[in-house]
Amino acid sequence: MEICIIGSGHVGLVTGACFADLGNRVVCVDNDRRKLSMLKAGKAPFYEPGLEQLLRHNIAQKRLSFTPSIAEGVRRAQVIFIAVGTPPLPSGEADLTGVEHVVREVACAMKGYRLLVEKSTVPVETGKWIEHTLRSFIRKKVPFDVASNPEFLREGSAVNDFLHPDRVVIGVQSQKAKGILTELYKPFQAPMVVTDVASAELIKHASNAFLATKISFINAVAGLCEQVGADVEKVAHGVGLDRRIGPAFLDAGVGYGGFCLPKDIEAFIRIAEKLGVDFKLLKAVREINETQRRSVVKKVERQLWNLKGKKIGILGLAFKPDTDDMRFAPSLEVIDALLKAGASIRAFDPQAMPEAHRLLDGITFSKNPYELARGCDCLVVITEWNEFKELDLKKVKRLMRQPVIVDGRNLYDPAVMKGLGFRYAAVGRGSS
Repeated sequence: MEICIIGSGHVGLVTGACFADLGNRVVCVDNDRRKLSMLKAGKAPFYEPGLEQLLRHNIAQKRLSFTPSIAEGVRRAQVIFIAVGTPPLPSGEADLTGVEHVVREVACAMKGYRLLVEKSTVPVETGKWIEHTLRSFIRKKVPFDVASNPEFLREGSAVNDFLHPDRVVIGVQSQKAKGILTELYKPFQAPMVVTDVASAELIKHASNAFLATKISFINAVAGLCEQVGADVEKVAHGVGLDRRIGPAFLDAGVGYGGFCLPKDIEAFIRIAEKLGVDFKLLKAVREINETQRRSVVKKVERQLWNLKGKKIGILGLAFKPDTDDMRFAPSLEVIDALLKAGASIRAFDPQAMPEAHRLLDGITFSKNPYELARGCDCLVVITEWNEFKELDLKKVKRLMRQPVIVDGRNLYDPAVMKGLGFRYAAVGRGSS
């Protein structure tokens, strides 16, 4: 099938590379010339395991190409996916100006039937606006369809998630659009939900909202555990064994971050308000998540008495492991609070250091965790990278000025840390 992907960010580039790897001919459109140069050379502009190998292989096979021209993409492909960013406005609503701009250009370039598919995360009823915009700007009265095909990719495992999905959601208005998309996704052999466009749009926001709710729920339970001496890890395990609940997203910690969950929670709250619904549950989810960042800083303060003049090392900057993405990362808020309290900050992350240099001022970056630990009064674990689990903790203790670790991801066993002589504070683990 001939496919055009407009937008080469995390979603668009993974989508394009994976569709090409399945034998389709894909052209990816992006207006960033520097990014296009990297892509044409087979280099990904962000870290995502397995992605560069897919890019290089499918470029070599001439199944994947890149262009700055939407008109060229529309000319070459029958199915066009919109995968441009929908960042939050100051109000919390999604900024859809990028989507509107793309739709206008697609309309002007269409000379025959095209299926325009929402891949970006957009508010419910965006499909109606896309259809309205196409009708308003199309130069020739050619037929078209608008569909919704939300993505459910996790950064750090996006390639595997795309190729082995839990489900494929398709929102369509016609049998022709249904036939094209079901044929496109036939190789995946995954459960397929075929519905209307509005329902597909809501499935995406509702899914992310529910995942965020699970995270905030277990973080609220962690607060209770700390008060009564219980262990949230054991509580979460017992709860997660219930098949109606499941273990995923029941990891207590410093809270969720990244570009998707914070943005989508805020947008869903605003969508509900515009439709006359007060989504109080999601407001509580958001508040609990914000509280988690502050609670980590309070834990550091309790361990060190005063923060002014203290040296604090931050282990992990990306919002999650196996990515270099720092958008809405918990580390940013924690570091900002510690700096304002007068602490001096060192930081290390296996992948996010280039991005961190761009975003963070007034801190020192270390080459590795051991350089980070030297002379520190406290280490704060923010991102659960596997290499942090394998640290030589005896060496870490020798290097530190004070043997204090505040573990925002519950990486370590409290009993082991106590045995090693650390003052150790975790999340929801009363015994620590």
